Amino acid sequence: MDLAFVPPLYPPKGNRAIYEVKPFSSALHRNLYSQRTSPCLATAATQTSQASEFVVENKKHDLLRAIQETKRGLVATADQRSSIEEALVSVEGYNMGLPIDLIKLDGTWRLAYTSAPDVLILFEAAARLPFFQVGQIFQKFECRDQSNGGVIRNVVRWSIPTLLEEQEGATLLVSAKFDIVSARNIYLQFEEITIQNINVSEELQALIAPAILPRSFLSLQILQFIRTFRAQIPVGNPGSGRTILPFLFG
Repeated sequence: MDLAFVPPLYPPKGNRAIYEVKPFSSALHRNLYSQRTSPCLATAATQTSQASEFVVENKKHDLLRAIQETKRGLVATADQRSSIEEALVSVEGYNMGLPIDLIKLDGTWRLAYTSAPDVLILFEAAARLPFFQVGQIFQKFECRDQSNGGVIRNVVRWSIPTLLEEQEGATLLVSAKFDIVSARNIYLQFEEITIQNINVSEELQALIAPAILPRSFLSLQILQFIRTFRAQIPVGNPGSGRTILPFLFG
């Protein structure tokens, strides 16, 4: 099972975000399988390592159970948040002091739970407003070939019902560079916010270019403009800062 606790859209102040690697995989099953099929000696060190991995995997499952039914943190009660925090601290203890592994960090991670206000406000808006939807949220780290940092992209899939496709009508992309400053800290330098990948709903397409009528050059140009629309907004220094990357494990 691969999990990471990584920064939300902007540097947090005591907030938590839990991301699951996509596609989901179980390191517990993978490790046990490789150990059974490879030559090995039944040493005390190996047995201790396997026992430790088993304990960690159980704690990961406890953590995932704790965040279930919270709608990614939106409806989490104070008691639930307390239980989740305890589960987080319990798992963090196994990787405490280890350096950030950029190879493991590299990839796309799907948000499973957060307590960050800048993310929760999106969920709250979607719950209250019938014309706004928030789909999957990801963080993409590009750092496999780097030695001390890389690029992080926060990806938010959102939509406006009837105008855009359900859940994935458009994409909000927040890009930043990051540098490792210690075993537990990275420095984020946000660069830009982008709105892209707009997918028009069938209803809006029918309104712009009705299927029963020949599609004119103008209507096709309008559809093409919407689909390829891309807005970029530079982000200044106020959006930058140091944040904690508690741990990463696979």
